[in-house]
Amino acid sequence: MTKAVAYLRVSTDKQGKSGLGLEAQREAVARYVAANGVDLIGEHIEVETGKGANALSKRPELVAALATAKREKAGLIIAKLDRLARNVHFISGLMETGVEFAVADMPNADRFQLHLFAALAEKEAEVISQRTKAALAAAKDRGTELGKHGKVLAARNQAEAMDRLEPIAADLLALRAEGLSVRKMVEALNTRAIPSPAGGKWHPASLHKALARLEAR
Repeated sequence: MTKAVAYLRVSTDKQGKSGLGLEAQREAVARYVAANGVDLIGEHIEVETGKGANALSKRPELVAALATAKREKAGLIIAKLDRLARNVHFISGLMETGVEFAVADMPNADRFQLHLFAALAEKEAEVISQRTKAALAAAKDRGTELGKHGKVLAARNQAEAMDRLEPIAADLLALRAEGLSVRKMVEALNTRAIPSPAGGKWHPASLHKALARLEAR
């Protein structure tokens, strides 16, 4: 692969407009192209909920990215396999398009390994779904009013998270205003010994969550 098109995917319209979730994917793709001497000729961003998205007809930007790759005789780069799909059939279908694709955080993975990881991700999603359904059924059997309880719990968790975040909100917004990458912001926060809302060190994932909460308040 000497040239490629990047395909990025976020799960909500708010994430797409704010850029949350995109920066980390762009950084992963940038590291891959730099390490492998690939010329990045384009970028396509998919914004959708993920529900029922395991078909090309539900992914217009992926279709466009594949068309660009075929026309330019280029490959396709994604940041993480689960940003593409947690579905073996979908991954297999993509492989059959004839477009070479690479996963930035699995640069040495071959077709067999990609199939294997897709199968594991699909199984994980299935297990989580089954456990969630079983827990909800058990709660319902105990007489728990699921909808009301869930909303109250979610609101309480959100309020508690914002209370922990408020004392450091100014620091986060100041660093963001400087135009720093997420990685640089994490380094700066840890260097200054500014604790995360959980009371420990910062990581890209915790920073993304914090910025998302500030964006939504």
